[in-house]
Amino acid sequence: MRALVVGGSGFLGGEVCRRGVAAGWSVVGTCWSGAVGVPGVAARRLDVTDREAVRQLVAEVRPDVVVATAYRTDDWTVTADGAAHVAYAAAEVGARLVHLSSDALHAGRPTPYLDDDVPTPVHPYGAAKAAAETAVRVVDPGAVLVRTSLILGEGSKQIQLCRDALAGRATLFTDELRCPVDVGDLADAVLELADSTVAGPLNVAGPEPVSRAGLGLLVARRHGIDPAGMTTATTTAAGLRRPTDVRLDSSRAVTLLRTRLRGVTELLAD
Repeated sequence: MRALVVGGSGFLGGEVCRRGVAAGWSVVGTCWSGAVGVPGVAARRLDVTDREAVRQLVAEVRPDVVVATAYRTDDWTVTADGAAHVAYAAAEVGARLVHLSSDALHAGRPTPYLDDDVPTPVHPYGAAKAAAETAVRVVDPGAVLVRTSLILGEGSKQIQLCRDALAGRATLFTDELRCPVDVGDLADAVLELADSTVAGPLNVAGPEPVSRAGLGLLVARRHGIDPAGMTTATTTAAGLRRPTDVRLDSSRAVTLLRTRLRGVTELLAD
């Protein structure tokens, strides 16, 4: 299998590259400002907002599968337009496309979201992820759109946010519920989906919902940190318009995948 990982220098993209190489795949990983830095991966610099550059690279690599992980929370052109460019280029060479999406495209509600629930974004990043999905589905109806949640693991920015809050340098919200997933579990799931015919939106997240504040307490216990100094609030009290209770129902993924999606308590056990 020859794979092109767009965003190979990122947290998830790098893990997909590592596991792809370990599985015997030929892997090309792209980066913009950083470096891929994964042994065995051919690194290429790419600006996903440049449509012709994306087409040229994909045509040169001729991958069997393209894994699209590139995004920026504050840049529509990268998150939405870039996804469209990657999808178009992948379709041109007949490559299987695995597009990484996010629970950020939902507004939050008291019941879990199913795979095919329509996006209801409440902030620009969520709107960009929703637009990216729309573009991908129009260009390539056979692509799989992996909707995931907070990604944990060594070097995770979610863990660092918790450590910052425990030190009083950041705030964790008690009303923001998510279903965190391990970066290795998610990468393994991506590789499985790359070698499948699953199409459309698919929730791939951990089975255990937790608030950001609850995640902070688990991080404190895991690392032996006194949680007394942890700063918490509600999004309402902070005057923020953010997704709140966004639990993803990943039961369909569980039936489709060999990879076990572990819960946050297990991931952060003492």
